[in-house]
Amino acid sequence: MKIVKRENTDQNQEYPLRVLQFGGGNFLRAFVDWIFQQLNEQASFNGGVIVVKPTKKGDYLSLKSQEGLFHVVLDGIKEGGFSTEVSLVNVVQKIIHCYDEWGVFLETSKIPELRFIVSNTTEAGIRFNDQDNFSDAPPQEFPAKLTIWLYNRFTYFKGAAEKGCIFLPCELVEDNGKALRNTIVEYIEFWQLSEDFKKWILENNFFCSTLVDRIVSGYPSIRAEKIQTEIGFKDELLVAGEHYHSWVIQEEFELTKELPFHETNLNIELVKDLTPYREMKVRVLNGAHTAMVPIGYLMGLELVLDVMKDEDLSFFIEKLLLDEVAKTLEFSSKEISQFVNDVLNRFRNPVLRHQLISISLNSISKFSTRLLPTLKDYLKIEGQLPRRIVFSLSALLLFYKGNVNGQKIPLKDDASVLEFFKQAWKENTDEDNMLSAFVKKVLGKNELWGEDLNKVEGLAQMVEQNLSGMMGEGIKEYMKKL
Repeated sequence: MKIVKRENTDQNQEYPLRVLQFGGGNFLRAFVDWIFQQLNEQASFNGGVIVVKPTKKGDYLSLKSQEGLFHVVLDGIKEGGFSTEVSLVNVVQKIIHCYDEWGVFLETSKIPELRFIVSNTTEAGIRFNDQDNFSDAPPQEFPAKLTIWLYNRFTYFKGAAEKGCIFLPCELVEDNGKALRNTIVEYIEFWQLSEDFKKWILENNFFCSTLVDRIVSGYPSIRAEKIQTEIGFKDELLVAGEHYHSWVIQEEFELTKELPFHETNLNIELVKDLTPYREMKVRVLNGAHTAMVPIGYLMGLELVLDVMKDEDLSFFIEKLLLDEVAKTLEFSSKEISQFVNDVLNRFRNPVLRHQLISISLNSISKFSTRLLPTLKDYLKIEGQLPRRIVFSLSALLLFYKGNVNGQKIPLKDDASVLEFFKQAWKENTDEDNMLSAFVKKVLGKNELWGEDLNKVEGLAQMVEQNLSGMMGEGIKEYMKKL
């Protein structure tokens, strides 16, 4: 079987190098590179990508040996049925290792067509380090490397306004564009670079905060041989993900003039404010995960897919989203219904095997950020507590007892949180007044919730009632009463 290379696939296109991409991992290849491929095929973008290895470890040898080519496998519910699509991505034209090819990397700053800079350097990637020096080749942090690259570009093109860049960071950091810009400015000031350069950065470069969404599971090892037989090539960089994709970009510049997303069928939105979109994702997608985990696990389920196959629990989650979460969002009912439907279809994807216990990591803090604000907003709007969200909170407290049907639950959270719940449950007995004391103790722990939840009218009583019913009748039977 032939290896995926340009001479074997007739993929000899030489696109103008318009995108500088920091990182070449699974997500960027199955999301960003796939999107630029669609822009080339569906629209008038005509751009190639330079992939830069931003860290010392690793070498991207497979990407180099395959001359930037790889296949993306997308699975999921589409147009009412399950489907799989495999496509070849050819936009990656050049691969550079920052540490081995620092001079080559800096030379790319002189490419006149380069306009877009994309990155996914993890949440810890956008940070300042006072150990980085301007003379380092290279400095340690990604923004430091980028600052030097931009300074070279500024110098080479003599501060030309049109040679500024548009930044589309994909790091899961709130206001990631603003965070990247501020870190670059911090390096400029720390290294005492010129005020003209700083002005050029602030006035002629556009840092767009973005919100990305696509589940990418990586190399599909179980079915790789079958897929490679079908495509007729050996591909070490085969990467699988879901059909669903979303890229919400906060415009700092009229992007459609240069990125013709409007000419495609891509799910990309250009918005003035990212905040409500971030809130909808957190409250619906992440909130649904946090709500289902303790209930599903206590019912003996293992996967998100198992939750969606259980009629009672899947109905519970759907009603939680549509009847409770939806009422707290600043979108039309049509937009919310569509987003909820997309989320539920993603949960039903039979290829994605999300373990509930994996999602349960730090569930207490996740409830505080994902569902507690919804609970409080719903109470303010409707004048009553959202009973399904309260039910999930009650199940969470039972989940943190640490055992179900005599089996230990492998809880993962801060040691102090686990110790608190261990002691609180140890002090509890079957007597009603002790259960009441337990609930008040847990809800009153400010360190868990950021406040005393006993002050939320009616919450302690509802949680106590739920716990009593769950432990007396079984969690599923009691849930069905809702």
